Amino acid sequence: MLYYAVVFFVIAIVAAVLGFGGIAAGAASIAKILFFIFVILFVVSLLFGALRR
Repeated sequence: MLYYAVVFFVIAIVAAVLGFGGIAAGAASIAKILFFIFVILFVVSLLFGALRR
């Protein structure tokens, strides 16, 4: 999931450099959402791993 967040971030950067503001904003928002989902799942995984021991 982190891979897809980075891919959308790179797409947003390339689109912004080329002047496609709408596409850049959309890709950046998707990247942000995917990153936060990754962080939440990572923290939940750490908590369950710590509770399992």
